[in-house]
Amino acid sequence: MTEAPGQGHNAAHTWHEARQRAFDVAAPIPPSPVPLKAALGRTLASDAVAIQDMPHYASSAMDGWAVNGTGPWILVEPGHRLAPHQASPIVTGGLIPPGGKAVLRTESGVITTDDDGLPILALGGAAKPGEPRNGQHIRKAAEEAAEGDVLLKAGTMLNPAHIALAALAGLDELEVLGKPLVRFLLTGAEVVTQGVPVPGKVRDTFGPQLGAVVELLGGIAGEQLKVGDNYDDWLAALQDTEPEPAEPYAAAEPPADVVISTGGTGRSGTDHFRRAVAELGGRLLIDGIAMRPGHPAVLAELPDGRFVLGLPGNPLAAMMALFTVGGPLLAALGHGKLEEVGEVPSGSMIDADPGRTRLMPFKLVYGLASPAQHAGPGMMRGLAGADGVMVVPPHGVQMGELVPAFPLPWGRPLPSPKSAEGKQRKAPARQQKKAPSGPVDWSALEA
Repeated sequence: MTEAPGQGHNAAHTWHEARQRAFDVAAPIPPSPVPLKAALGRTLASDAVAIQDMPHYASSAMDGWAVNGTGPWILVEPGHRLAPHQASPIVTGGLIPPGGKAVLRTESGVITTDDDGLPILALGGAAKPGEPRNGQHIRKAAEEAAEGDVLLKAGTMLNPAHIALAALAGLDELEVLGKPLVRFLLTGAEVVTQGVPVPGKVRDTFGPQLGAVVELLGGIAGEQLKVGDNYDDWLAALQDTEPEPAEPYAAAEPPADVVISTGGTGRSGTDHFRRAVAELGGRLLIDGIAMRPGHPAVLAELPDGRFVLGLPGNPLAAMMALFTVGGPLLAALGHGKLEEVGEVPSGSMIDADPGRTRLMPFKLVYGLASPAQHAGPGMMRGLAGADGVMVVPPHGVQMGELVPAFPLPWGRPLPSPKSAEGKQRKAPARQQKKAPSGPVDWSALEA
């Protein structure tokens, strides 16, 4: 019997509606200053300016001697004002003493004595005629930037060189656009974190990957908390907005902007998501999506402003829900945009599934998107080798028909339909005729 739209999977939103709603419900997090070590990869919210001259003092560019006038020079202790024909030892980066006019390189000078046997500095070694010229081997103050100069413009995506420049300028913090901090509640008494699980137990697939995916989607991966399957544990975990620091005297993480939970979004006796949200005074924003896998996904907002995204307990289903809801939500919070859905030509005919959008990992084979094998809700093999995900509409697709699709956060952008069609035209006719219907074993093929 054909399932009516929305029946049996509590879907209040289509895939496109859920994606748009997840983006629309969130406002960008305001800019804030962060320490330099936390600013890498962030977007600068306001211009970074030099708070003093760079460098802020004249310094030596060489090891040698600071000198005043022509030689030979009488040696004096470092730090003293130099009168004409005096010199004092100096190292690279050292402060040019008052009266210093130039720096004589170590290899250009020799220590000798005058007629009275007193030590003097004279030219020698590799010295060239006229060395040192006035100002030679001195790094002038403000040579790189003057106080008030703009060093980095707002909108810059900060890389390691930018961070080093800010440090050189004497800055300890940079004001960056807001970026959502995400914490994780991982459930399941049957989950083990290492070794080969015995029957009845499964390996933890969320702990190793969720934080990395969240980072790729524009969030900051925070603490992971293992939660028991009973309701009190769930409620306590959602109430805990400020976890204790991992080490004594260490700074605790700030409150999360988003909490992502795994499992507990169905309607069995161990599924507590909705009840816990209701008891905390929250509201459901998305309660199920007409898609598979991942239809039990739930998005809620708590009174303190945190969003709670409930992912299904199966690994592939959870990833599809995270891409559908989590990606747009994190983009909105992080001053991003809702990415447009692309298109790829389908490499097979896919039957209709009335009322539900199907998300299918695919591999590009000769320019065609072939659905992956091993793509059940609890599997990861198909996604691990995929080039993207097809968004198959309820009415299905014909072979060669353009179908909506999106790239993986860790993958390459999708080819444009025109380039994909070009590849298809260049493919041998024999290969096009034999394009199969249904999932393809493309493990031995190269796109």
